[in-house]
Amino acid sequence: MASRAGPRAAGTDGSDFQHRERVAMHYQMSVTLKYEIKKLIYVHLVIWLLLVAKMSVGHLRLMSHDQVAMPYQWEYPYLLSIVPSLLGLLSFPRNNISYLVLSMISMGLFSIAPLIYGSMEMFPAAQQLYRHGKAYRFLFGFSAVSVMYLVLVLAVQVHAWQLYYSKKLLDSWFTSTQEKKRK
Repeated sequence: MASRAGPRAAGTDGSDFQHRERVAMHYQMSVTLKYEIKKLIYVHLVIWLLLVAKMSVGHLRLMSHDQVAMPYQWEYPYLLSIVPSLLGLLSFPRNNISYLVLSMISMGLFSIAPLIYGSMEMFPAAQQLYRHGKAYRFLFGFSAVSVMYLVLVLAVQVHAWQLYYSKKLLDSWFTSTQEKKRK
């Protein structure tokens, strides 16, 4: 870094930067975790939009039921899973702890719970498909149960990682809050 007075001070080659201030670790961690959570929210948004499209096509009968099956019951409450993601995004600009906590709690209620119910709801159809090779619902020629189980597994992973990173972010924010209170 150049000085205002002219050339660099005598006796230094620029390698004496160890004494300078650094960004605190919890701030670096906060930025990284926010970025990871945003990526997961965008993946969740893609899953959610695909589910909305599938449900809309099924209800509006834009295609025959041989192509797109009617939605399962778990898909309706899962539509509310966009709320925790929006709360998570709203918590980022000002490091709002209460929004992040609400996001984490509502993720369990609106995201994880419908996915658990969905796995139980689709289990008999999946069992019948794999034991007897018979499927009664289809999604573009594929067994709807198989496709929806793949979506379900992907959604569980996205929400699990989102909860994990949110918890780490919350811990990071608590660390920074505690340090401010000590000063």
